[in-house]
Formats: sequence, C-alpha cells, structure tokens
Amino acid sequence: MLKRKKSEKLFQKAKTYFPGGVNSPVRAFKSVGGVPLFIEKGKGSHIWDADGNRYIDYCCSWGPLILGHSHPAVVKSIVETAKSGTSFGAPTRLENELAGLILNHNRYIDKIRFVSSGTEAVMSAIRLARGYTGRTKIIKFEGCYHGHADSMLVNAGSGLATLGISSSSGVTETVARETIVLPLNDKQALKSAFNRHKKDIACVIIEPVPANNGLLLQDRSFLEFLHDICASYGAMLIFDEVISGFRLGFTGAAGYYNIHPDIITYGKVIGGGLPVGAYGARADVMKRISPDGNVYQAGTLSGNPVAMAAGIAQLSECLKGGFYDKLQRKTKRLAEGIIPLLKDSGTVCHIGSIFWIAFTKRKTVSSSSEIDPNSMLKFKLLHAALLERGIYLGPSGYEVAFISSAHTDRDIDDTIKAFKDAIDITST
Repeated sequence: MLKRKKSEKLFQKAKTYFPGGVNSPVRAFKSVGGVPLFIEKGKGSHIWDADGNRYIDYCCSWGPLILGHSHPAVVKSIVETAKSGTSFGAPTRLENELAGLILNHNRYIDKIRFVSSGTEAVMSAIRLARGYTGRTKIIKFEGCYHGHADSMLVNAGSGLATLGISSSSGVTETVARETIVLPLNDKQALKSAFNRHKKDIACVIIEPVPANNGLLLQDRSFLEFLHDICASYGAMLIFDEVISGFRLGFTGAAGYYNIHPDIITYGKVIGGGLPVGAYGARADVMKRISPDGNVYQAGTLSGNPVAMAAGIAQLSECLKGGFYDKLQRKTKRLAEGIIPLLKDSGTVCHIGSIFWIAFTKRKTVSSSSEIDPNSMLKFKLLHAALLERGIYLGPSGYEVAFISSAHTDRDIDDTIKAFKDAIDITST
C-alpha cells in the first residue's frame, strides 16, 4: 500500500492556508480520490513525493517539461542567470535571444510579446483582436479551455449560435453575452453564428489540438474551414497553442497542419518549467500593441530574465536534429503497448508527444459530448492502481499526459507492464 503519511500531513496544513489546500483546483485529487501527493523532487523522467515514493512521471508539470525534470542545461542556465539578478522590470538581452530563437524558426508569426502565463497570453490576444477589428464578440468551442479569464469561462447557451452563459460565479452576464460557444467540428454551427453576428465577431479562438478536456483531435478540413470563414468575414483566427506549441514540433499545430492563424498564443514549453506565456502575430497586427499602438497590455514580470534563460536552454535542445521524431516514436510505442490491454473498453488517443487514455469504444474522440462521464470512474480506479505501481498521471481523467525526451525505452516497458497489472486488477 502506498505510503502517504507525510503528504497527508502536508495537505492538512495546506488546507489551513489555501482554498481546498491547493493553488490550482485539479491538484486536490478530487477527481481520483485520496490525498494529493506533495512532490519533493524530480529528475529526468521521475518524481519523488514527500514519503519517498518514486514515480515515472507522465504529467510533466502539465506539459512544460518536454526535456524532463531538472535537465542539466536548463538548470545551469537558470542558476547562472539568477546570480546576476532575478528581475529588473527593464529590457534584457535574454528577451531578444529567446524571441530570436522562436521567430527565426517560426514562419507563422513576425513579432512576439512575452507575458507570465497562458491565461494572460489568451486574454491579451483577445483584446488585440478586438482592438484590431473594432468588434466585440468572440467565438469559442465546447471542449476547449483557454485559461480563466472571464470571457473564457463561458458555456454554451440553449442552442446553436446563441450567446454563452457564465460557467463560474463572478463572471457577469454582460461578459458572457459577448462570447458565443459552439460545438467542435460543426461547420454549420459556425456558418449560423457568422450569419447572425457577422458584423460583431472580432475573433474565433480554438485549441487546434484540444487537450484540456480529453484529447479531441480535429480534422484538418475543419481547421481549414475555420481559417477560411474567419478570413471571409474579417474576423481574426486565434490558435491557442499553450499546450500544442513546441509539442507537435517547433512550430506547433500551425506547422503540423500548415494553417496560418492571425494570432497564436503560447506558454508551458517556452518557459523551461518557469512561469511564462507569449502571443504573436504578423507585424501589422502586433503594431497595435502599446507602446506602438493603442491596445494596452503590460506586466511587471513579463520577459523575466530567469524564465527567458530557462526557455532559451530548453528550446535550443528542441531544435536539435531528430528531437521531435524521437518523442513521437516513444509516444506511439507507449500508446500501441497500452491499447491492446484495454481490449474493447478503451483506447489511447495520441499526437506528437501528447496522449490520453479514453475509456470508450470509439477509436477517436473529437468532441466533449463524446466523452462518457461514467468513464471517469474507470480512470479513478486505474489512476490509484498505477500510483501503487509507480506511474504518475495527472489526477483527472479529462487531462492529457506527456512524454519527455527523458523517458527511456525501459520507462515505457515498465509503464506498459504497470498498465497490464493495473487493468487486470481494476477490471476484476
């Protein structure tokens, strides 16, 4: 039986400090039950909790750690930079270096602005789209998550092409009425929304690889249609690549599908494990951002030198030959090892170095409506059994998992064996 005494003690103390004992809701383990693990350290593909238990980690801090934990180049860069100061609130050479590294290898954006989180990047991108078009309404899709800015915490209304309703207390009806929520992969719903609100729609935002509510892989034809309808109505297309950016390849989903959105948001991987976000677009769009233009956005820690240094070290590794091919091969091998074990009760959806365990008879899942809520009980049992066998997945069946360059063939073999044992136990 997994020892959790120290984690349990820490959690009880944390609950006296933080709402629910955590600083981000999913960490509370409410979806999978039990006491959340308090992590003490990570190295390569492994993490250790406060009780000394070791796990092969497929959460990877929810995606940023594409090189695994404590990669020597990233750690060295962080330490050396911090010796000269941790923040200045002024420009540094490191901002130029990371921006150049990204822009010189990404034909989908001309200029970039660094911020401190993915949520901030999305919020800023939407403001930019509204400022550029002079319009107010936005379209988003069920099953896509874009952070916790007010206009993103909106669910679908009672019918297609209707305005959204708040999904969180504190989000006003006025804000919700500016957001139109549509089902994924539904061209007719998009046509109806544009026909009804064509003069008011500033932008459409989508995760081109929806990976916050399962892994809802979209047909390229839908993304192309989305690009074309935005162009025909003068609305801006925003690709939220906070997860997919630098995961499917250095140019993310835009490069993977070869589709050129108007604005792209980034986060996670570009910070090397430190808090960071960014948004970018072509030069004439970014010219609208202050101080060049009248769309205001600022941040005390934007372009933080330590985060920039971590990002430079990490992305430099990502640019090495064969990096993404190796990640994809590992992910495919792991998925193909698990799928037969699930038999007819589930599958493993995967793309690039992202994968998701889906308890469904479908071969793929492309919309949130295709996810059976009852399947989360199966994931809950599986998650607990995997922890006992030294495998750490994010504590929610709706969350995706990640492969890093630190995961070895032995890790994958051990993981497949752990899945076999866990599935055998939970299915009896």
